[in-house]
Amino acid sequence: MGRFQAIPPVVKNLIIINVLVFLAQKALDPTLQLTEKIALFPLASSNFHGYQIFTHMFAHGGFGHIIFNMFALWMFGSVLENLWGAKRFLIFYLACGLGSAFLHLVIQHYRFLEMVRDMPQYDPQSIADNALGPALGASGAIMGLFVAFGYLFPNSELIILPIPFPIKAKWAVVIFMGIDLFGGIANVSGDNIAHFAHLGGAIAGLLIVWIWNRTNRKRFY
Repeated sequence: MGRFQAIPPVVKNLIIINVLVFLAQKALDPTLQLTEKIALFPLASSNFHGYQIFTHMFAHGGFGHIIFNMFALWMFGSVLENLWGAKRFLIFYLACGLGSAFLHLVIQHYRFLEMVRDMPQYDPQSIADNALGPALGASGAIMGLFVAFGYLFPNSELIILPIPFPIKAKWAVVIFMGIDLFGGIANVSGDNIAHFAHLGGAIAGLLIVWIWNRTNRKRFY
């Protein structure tokens, strides 16, 4: 990790696709509302479509969002793709993105049912369409990569701002998952981060890498 690595093909193409989708969002949102079509809406929302389970992981909400995610994709994804090969890495990345969507949708639907119960005076469809916003971004899949890296290279030291000192990958994973768990449970007003989407990607990544490592250990060491 101390030298600059050439970007392997799947990571490179994922970055290109994400950037192209982001540029398309900026160009087409004023007329076609592209982001609303490809973001992941709650199951009960009239804006939900099945394809969003896949497309949401290629859309982003702002420059900071996509820059951070693409940097993390390059940093952790390059190591994992070089280790596993292109096919296995792509399967892993997409599976983490789908795991992210699954947990997010489950939690959002649970919150929707709670709102319907607590606010019987409101139309359930109105609650589904207006009270719960959509999710978008590669963050869930990236969390899966981060967890896999921490599992496979637990003692690698990382510099993660704003932490002012090197921290081992295994502890960084625990800290970030703890932050997302707290943020998801606390459900603070104004917090627009899909914490359970992050956790869904992290859990999917952990399960997959654990199974692969258990059944074919030589691929990892």
